[in-house]
Amino acid sequence: MKHWLKLQNGSDIRGVAMEGIEGEAVTLTEVEATYIAKGFIKWLEDHKQISPENISVAFGRDSRCTGESLLKNAATGVIASGAHAIDCGIASTPSLFMSTLFEEIKTTAGVMITASHLPFNRNGFKFFTEEGGLDKKDIKEILENAIALHAEQAPTNAKEGTLSTYPLIDRYSAFLVQKIREGVNHPTHFDQPLHGLNIIVDAGNGAGGFFADKVLAPLGADITGSQFLNPDGYFPNHIPNPEDPDAMAAIQKATLAQKADLGIIFDTDVDRAAIVDGSGEIINRNRLIALMSAIVLEATPKATIVTDSVTSDGLSAFIESLGGVHHRFKRGYKNVINESIRLNEAGTVSPLAMETSGHGAMMENYFLDDGAYTVTTILIAMSKLKTENKTLFDLISTLKEPAEATEVRYKIDLEDFRAYGEEVISAFEKLAETTDGFSIVPNNYEGVRINWSIDGCSGWVLLRLSLHDPVLPMNVESNEAGGLDKIMPVLDDFFAAFDQLK
Repeated sequence: MKHWLKLQNGSDIRGVAMEGIEGEAVTLTEVEATYIAKGFIKWLEDHKQISPENISVAFGRDSRCTGESLLKNAATGVIASGAHAIDCGIASTPSLFMSTLFEEIKTTAGVMITASHLPFNRNGFKFFTEEGGLDKKDIKEILENAIALHAEQAPTNAKEGTLSTYPLIDRYSAFLVQKIREGVNHPTHFDQPLHGLNIIVDAGNGAGGFFADKVLAPLGADITGSQFLNPDGYFPNHIPNPEDPDAMAAIQKATLAQKADLGIIFDTDVDRAAIVDGSGEIINRNRLIALMSAIVLEATPKATIVTDSVTSDGLSAFIESLGGVHHRFKRGYKNVINESIRLNEAGTVSPLAMETSGHGAMMENYFLDDGAYTVTTILIAMSKLKTENKTLFDLISTLKEPAEATEVRYKIDLEDFRAYGEEVISAFEKLAETTDGFSIVPNNYEGVRINWSIDGCSGWVLLRLSLHDPVLPMNVESNEAGGLDKIMPVLDDFFAAFDQLK
C-alpha cells in the first residue's frame, strides 16, 4: 500500500477515482477512502489530544460522479474509528472549513471530497480544522497512518461512532447573505440590497449553483440567465475553472446576451471565482487581484498584498499607485496564504493573499481561500459604487496590462527531474547575467525572473520548476505589440541546448 503516498498532491489528496480516460488506472477507491478517513482520525487524536468519541467530522462533496461513494466510505472509516461523521451532501470547500466555526454544528474537522478543476474521473480530499487547511506534512502523516492501519487489519475495540446529516450549504449561504446585507447597509432596502440588479451565475455544473438561489435571490437580485447550476459530474458544458478560456467565454457570452449587470463563475468546489462586468469585460487573473486590491486598500491603506510569482509588472505598478505594497511569492495558494500570515505575524499588515488562478484569501475571513467570499466582497463594493454611478471596472481603469503574454511548459524527460530543472534554471540565470538587455529581478522567491529589453520592446520572463510535476513553466510578457517575436527566438535558442526538455 506504499503507492498510497503517491496520492498526495501538495496539501491535498488526489487520484483517479473512476475509469474514463484511456491509460489512467484507478488509484483512489472506496478502500483508500475508508483508510484515509481512519488515518485522519488518528491524526486528530495525535495532534488534538482528543479521543475518537469526542471527534466529529463534517463531509461534503462536489458534483463528481464518485463523490457520493467516496463520502459514504470515508464516513464508514470515521464511524469504525469510534468518531462521528456528518454528511453535508453537496457543498463547497470553504463551507467545510466553516463547519468547524458555526456554533450550530462546530465540528472537530471538515473534509471536502473534490479534485477542483481536474477532469471528471479524478477526485480527492481536502482537510480542515478550526486552524485552517492542513499542510503537506500533515497529508503525508495521514497517508502513512492509513497505510499502517491497513497493514494491521486488527479489530478495533472502539465503540462505533454515529452518522448524521446537516444542511451545511444552507447555513453557509445565510452567513454570506448576512455579510452582504451588513456590508451594503442599504438605507431603504436592507434585506434586499441587490434589488434592481441582474446578476447571473455559471456554476459549470459544479457545486456553486447554490450561490444563485440561496445567496443572490434572497438579496433581491434577478438571477435570470444563470446557467449550468445543476450538479453534473461529467461537466458537459465546460470545465468549471475561471482560468479556462472556454469557461470564461461561456459566462461572458451569457452576461452580454442577458444584458446582466454582472456575471459570476466558480470553479468546481467554489474556492475560486472570476467575474464579467456589465460591459462584457472579463475580470480574472491580474484584473481580479487588482480589483480586490483596490477594495482592500481603500479599507486598509498602505497594506501589503501577497500574490504568486507570475503576476504582471502592471499589477505591481497599480498596487503601488494606490499606496499599497506588492509582495510576490511562490506559486501555490497555500504558499501565498502562509506568506501573508507570516507577514502579519511579523508586524506587516497584509489583509489579502491572492493567486493568479483565482484563489483569494482575506485576513477578515480566517485567510480561507473562498471564491464565494471573494464575490461577496465584490458585490458589496459594486452596490456602493452604483450609488455613485460607477462600475467595478472604474476601480481598475488605470491597470496597465501587457500587450502580449504567453506560457510555455517544458517537460523534463528524466526521473530525477528536480536536479535537471535546477540545472536549467541556473543556466538561465547565467544567460540573464551575460546578455545585453537582460537583468535579474531582485527579491524573487521562485525560479528566476528577468526583465528584458530588445529593439524598443520590453517585458519580463519567469522560469520556475513546477511544484509537483516534471515541468519547467515559463511565463513571458511584453509591454509592446510584437515583443514576443523578438524575445522568443532568444529563449528558443537557449532551451535548444537542453536535450532532456520537451
